Amino acid sequence: MYLKAIGRTFCGLPPDGSEFAVTMGTSNMKPSESNAGVSRRRFLAAAGAAVALPAFVPGRVLGLGGQASPSQRINIGVVGCGGQGNGNTDGFLRNTDCRVVAACDVDATHLANMLQKVNGQYNSKDCRGYRDFRELMARKDIDAVMLAVPDHWHALIAVEAAKQKKDIYGEKPLARTIVEQQAIVRAVKKNRCIWQTGSWQRSGANFHKAAEIVRNGLIGKIIRVEVGLPSGPKNPKEQRKVDSTPPPAELDYDLWIGPSTMMPYVGSRIHNNWRWNYNTGGGQLLDWIGHHCDIAHWGMDCDNSGPLEVSGEGEFPPADYNWNVCTRYRIEAKYPNAITMTLAGGHHDIRAGTKWIGTDGWVWVDRGGFESSNPDWRDFKDLPEEMRKVKLYRSRDHIRNFLDCIKSRQPTITPAETAHHSSIPGHLGLIAMVTGRTLRWDAEKELILDDAAASQMLGRPYRGPWKLG
Repeated sequence: MYLKAIGRTFCGLPPDGSEFAVTMGTSNMKPSESNAGVSRRRFLAAAGAAVALPAFVPGRVLGLGGQASPSQRINIGVVGCGGQGNGNTDGFLRNTDCRVVAACDVDATHLANMLQKVNGQYNSKDCRGYRDFRELMARKDIDAVMLAVPDHWHALIAVEAAKQKKDIYGEKPLARTIVEQQAIVRAVKKNRCIWQTGSWQRSGANFHKAAEIVRNGLIGKIIRVEVGLPSGPKNPKEQRKVDSTPPPAELDYDLWIGPSTMMPYVGSRIHNNWRWNYNTGGGQLLDWIGHHCDIAHWGMDCDNSGPLEVSGEGEFPPADYNWNVCTRYRIEAKYPNAITMTLAGGHHDIRAGTKWIGTDGWVWVDRGGFESSNPDWRDFKDLPEEMRKVKLYRSRDHIRNFLDCIKSRQPTITPAETAHHSSIPGHLGLIAMVTGRTLRWDAEKELILDDAAASQMLGRPYRGPWKLG
């Protein structure tokens, strides 16, 4: 009975079988365009129409004094000013050829803190604040956006950004469901946007080296892959059911819930804790699938493919807890070429990180860690050139890679299609756990075969008036 309720919540329906009817909070602000600076796109358009330059041109326009000229500067808008959004924004602030000109958050305190930081960095008041992401996206002077919002908002905001022709740095997993991920991939492709996923491990030297060793056949034919993810949540106090309270004045809770099922406000279910309820997140499984499974796929050459069959089992909290995501889980996946993958959280036989096991050796990698069957490989900072018949995309700074690709219009190291395929095993594993069935997956058509109930969980209904266009 409890798993049935989890399944309804997973699909965005009230667990008790009731229907819902709510309205969306709207902003009183009108879309506007900042006068903070001339965007790269608008400068180039104006330059194309110019006939002559004035006799005197300020040094800042020419990019002197350490400032990038408008033709080279990338104007950035940030959506999501909490923990991950703060860290990502710091990365953009360290680069002088971009400028953060707008910030958006439904929590007024988070937004105020971000504006203070950004304007303090630039010693100005040019960075504008917004509550509704659509107003920020409507600004024509913004070239790119950074999105760091809860999973249930990924698709709507990313698709809107793509429609507005913004280049996008978006967090992992790509979206809350596979259908939403497909919508992002289509929108990014249709609008020719540059996309960078926050799967920053691909820009780490040890991950790059490990994946190149595997791709160059130095461990022989891959037989098995082990992906160790975190377990949890583990805090029993916050998991237990507590009475709801009115939302704090600084939070637009209706807008925060957005397209998901309306739930009573409980403080331990928002901000950093949104990931512990399937209405807004996917637990540690989906929180980390875009990291270690992403690296596993890189070594397996599966950036544009996926598993054939997926099964899974997980342990869930009691029905009366505020948090309902699985706390311990194990997923088995079968891939082409007789490769098997185990993804697990809370199982001691699967070590945290990514391990490829082949006919002639093995490699394991994690943040700050690297081990292999061949001791010589540990001493390589990079794989020696004579061994690199297959040369993987190289980046050593994830945000820098994004900015460079905005200028070159070349794909980033983690484009939307890659993030989509990296997350699919996690999404399918979760569906397998909830249904208790082994799923057969058509990786080319991206369909679950012969299971109508499981197929419904590839997407989720939206609370009106929100729609995924």
